[in-house]
Amino acid sequence: MYQTVQILHSYLAYVVLAVLFLAVANAIMGWLGNKMFYPQKDLRLSLFALILSHIQLLVGLLLFFISPSGLNAIQALGMGGLNSAARLLAVEHPFINIVAIVLITIGWSRHKKFMEGKKKFKSIAIFYGLGLVLILSRIPWGQWFN
Repeated sequence: MYQTVQILHSYLAYVVLAVLFLAVANAIMGWLGNKMFYPQKDLRLSLFALILSHIQLLVGLLLFFISPSGLNAIQALGMGGLNSAARLLAVEHPFINIVAIVLITIGWSRHKKFMEGKKKFKSIAIFYGLGLVLILSRIPWGQWFN
């Protein structure tokens, strides 16, 4: 089960990053271009990014609890016994990605309060963009390319 969840988490990450990048790019173009916010395109893209990021979070939390490099590593070695690679997987990656998902959720909630397209795009661009940067900062790149 562990390997299946790990593979799902890894491949889903590519999809989430791609959709999140598209949502941020779309929001920046709409914000700077002063475009109308269309439910058929803009709302759905932002909503898919939100939903996929939350699904990825749930899969990641499941992986955290069943993985030997998640909660089990913290229990076995303690917080002080983790080297930098183990600390990234057991502490930094989960914590920062939870913060990123919170920012993305805030961006989604804020955009619904505005009627004007420029403000909707701005809210999504800023909060989704911050979430994307945080996610990219805590990806274990060494494992992705090995």
